[in-house]
Amino acid sequence: MPLLKVSNLCKSFGGLQAVSNINLTLEPGEVVGLIGPNGAGKTTVFNLITGHFPPTSGEIVFEGNTLVGKAPFEICNTGIARTFQNIRLFKDNNVLDNVRAAFHSSTDYGLLGAIFRTPRFRSEEKRITNAAINLLETLNLANRANDTAASLPYGDQRRLEIARALAGSPKLLLLDEPAAGMNPSEVVNLVELIKNVKAQFNLTVLLIEHQMGLVMNLCDRVVVMDFGEVIAAGLPSVIRQDPKVLEAYLGKGAFA
Repeated sequence: MPLLKVSNLCKSFGGLQAVSNINLTLEPGEVVGLIGPNGAGKTTVFNLITGHFPPTSGEIVFEGNTLVGKAPFEICNTGIARTFQNIRLFKDNNVLDNVRAAFHSSTDYGLLGAIFRTPRFRSEEKRITNAAINLLETLNLANRANDTAASLPYGDQRRLEIARALAGSPKLLLLDEPAAGMNPSEVVNLVELIKNVKAQFNLTVLLIEHQMGLVMNLCDRVVVMDFGEVIAAGLPSVIRQDPKVLEAYLGKGAFA
């Protein structure tokens, strides 16, 4: 059974057909790239999977259970986490507290426990802090734990977003343009980081990306969208030679 299966997925906004008959499967442990020009419908697919938009029609099944009709927090609790194209951090809070906040849904001490600072509250807060520090160490951010998120370089803010997404112990991680704004050396480091995180946390990864070097060096398979439809799918070595893909998205010299 695939970890995720998307069948005949459609989404309309009034008269605009943003996504049309998308079929997509993810096997456990895969890294799959979703590419295409701006406006192709890639982020809409992410928003449909994570419950931010309801589909007009079609089915989304994760581990054998439908996601259609579930709220974003319910989908998150099933084991799906995501980052966003536009970074969404608590920029005035420090790095550690940004990650600690992501553990909020897993606490069990309740409002009264927080008010009276019960032993359970103190124990849970210690557990959360230790877990957050461990994630920061994994993402090479432990030395910035007390800095405000806004003070981080752009690439570090992207890594902080990934650390926060991992706080929910996901099985499927959706990354929306994780290399956006990064220089070439940062992209190389990001490829290794995603590989390490995938292995350490036993993740399946679906990512949207325009950096073709990252896509080709990281992904097991690539799915190409245009005008809300899938026009090509396959191994990176096949996609990079597909005339339709080269002409429509990447240009003749994209991989020269």
